[in-house]
Amino acid sequence: MRRAKIAILISIVLVGGLVLFKLWVNLRERKAYEKLSEAPKISTDGKADTRLEKIHLVEDKHGQKTWELEATSVQQYQDQNMLVLKDVKVTFFSKDGRVAVLTGKEGKVYQDSKNMEIIGDVVLTSKKDGYSLKTQSISYNHKENIARTSDPVEIEGEQLHLEGRGMLADLEAKTFKVLSQVKTRWRGGRKG
Repeated sequence: MRRAKIAILISIVLVGGLVLFKLWVNLRERKAYEKLSEAPKISTDGKADTRLEKIHLVEDKHGQKTWELEATSVQQYQDQNMLVLKDVKVTFFSKDGRVAVLTGKEGKVYQDSKNMEIIGDVVLTSKKDGYSLKTQSISYNHKENIARTSDPVEIEGEQLHLEGRGMLADLEAKTFKVLSQVKTRWRGGRKG
């Protein structure tokens, strides 16, 4: 009888220890998630060399428009070869005629590489496909034509709602991957 009580007590202590360990791990993950979820502010060292209001830039490759960039203001930092933008809208044009629109509160454009970072209430929409993506920051690699984020993402479509953490989108191949913690809600097909 005494051995049974000791075995039960040891089992309770082990289970309690496992529960406490799991709670501790979840708390650490939550704190790390909250820290990553905070949108970073775009900062620059020094003062802008040039300031402009309401800009509109167009990238053209071999006679075909590849992207358009609009912003309410821009600051140019020549020593860093960078533009800092406010209220950003970038429209991407693919070779097959698809159009994707990216908006956000702030952005950076690296003039030498044409790479971009957009931060704050970022929304990427594809009207032809009927999808929108929401996140807090996204970066675009111009040479690879790839957009990515490590922030939480939410993708909404006519038949689909998807949430997860991190995303990699190949705009030319028309593919994307949500990298972790994926939850999907399927709304079913159309009637008719």
